Amino acid sequence: MDKKYEPLFEKVTLPNKVELRNRFVLAPLTHVSSNDDGTISDVEINYVGPRSTDVGLAISAASNVTDLGKAFPGQPSVAHDSGLDGLKRLAKAMKKNGAKAIVQIHHGGAQSMPYLTPNGDVVAPSPITLQGDEKHSPSYEKEEHHAREITKEEIEHTIRAFGEATRRVIEAGFDGVEIHGANHYLIQQFVSPYYNRRDDEWGENRFKFPMKVVDEVVHTVKAHADEKFIVGYRFSPEEAETPGITMEITEELVKNLIEKPLDYLHVSLMDVHSTTREGRYQGEERIKLLHRWIDGRMPLVGIGSIFTAEDALEAVESRNVDLIALGREILLDHNFVNKIQNGKADEIMSKFDPYREDKHDLPPNLWEQFNKGLYSLP
Repeated sequence: MDKKYEPLFEKVTLPNKVELRNRFVLAPLTHVSSNDDGTISDVEINYVGPRSTDVGLAISAASNVTDLGKAFPGQPSVAHDSGLDGLKRLAKAMKKNGAKAIVQIHHGGAQSMPYLTPNGDVVAPSPITLQGDEKHSPSYEKEEHHAREITKEEIEHTIRAFGEATRRVIEAGFDGVEIHGANHYLIQQFVSPYYNRRDDEWGENRFKFPMKVVDEVVHTVKAHADEKFIVGYRFSPEEAETPGITMEITEELVKNLIEKPLDYLHVSLMDVHSTTREGRYQGEERIKLLHRWIDGRMPLVGIGSIFTAEDALEAVESRNVDLIALGREILLDHNFVNKIQNGKADEIMSKFDPYREDKHDLPPNLWEQFNKGLYSLP
């Protein structure tokens, strides 16, 4: 290995004293390959195994905690005990070579797809009509759908569901969970003024729902796991919608999160060096702001436009991120980390090739989405 890349392979110790063998993270990547009922498929295991081989931390695809929260076809589920056998197989595959294996627990909220949920029911913090994402539609067309306001009783049920999902993840043998509070899904929707227009306690305090979910997950971990079980939280720092989440709102969110016993924060960005679009922090790099606000309390995972060894090195040497999540890049080349480690960084594949005979070792459904130009990840 070229000596300059050694910082990428430094060990990282989490607040709970768990040691990660390097700074690389397998990002939670939608693979549309689980069975229709959300149980783990052989195709999924064959896909995620090689991509977990060399990273320090491997995060599974977003896994719905209730049937009402299913947001895309082929999504894994952690909503039922009946799925435990498959989850155990997935944990074993992800941990096989030494990575810490994490399940991202998720609820789609307004982004859930009616053709996938019971009775076509979709809920959100407040009633809203959305234009569906064509890559999540069976006909690959944009389809409008409506979400009703989630009731107070359903809110409490959903919080408990995140806890029950965590229990299943523990029983399946994983090393941790990541709470999905990003990408316009339910937890982010409660934080967002665009989605959350409630006039009750769940609207007056936009951070109440995410903090209650964190508390429920942490409580479940204390009851069912030991201190080495990892709990992370993923968030999106700014929304394009008006009125949406601003960096000022994100600052408040982060300052709430760092008071919780979390082991890392994971920021969802399309470009790790992207800048704030408006407000008090306009033009400043989001990642630098976040690093300052976190103030060393826990590691920050960064993602976005990391396509080469040099990109990864630059992100780490900027000292604004502690861990580098690989999204699209590790889909295209699951040997990304191994090639850097073995002095073959110049052999990394960074572009999708629709004519490759091995189809980048992607599952059939994912290969189809790439070919149709429907798959976009940082």
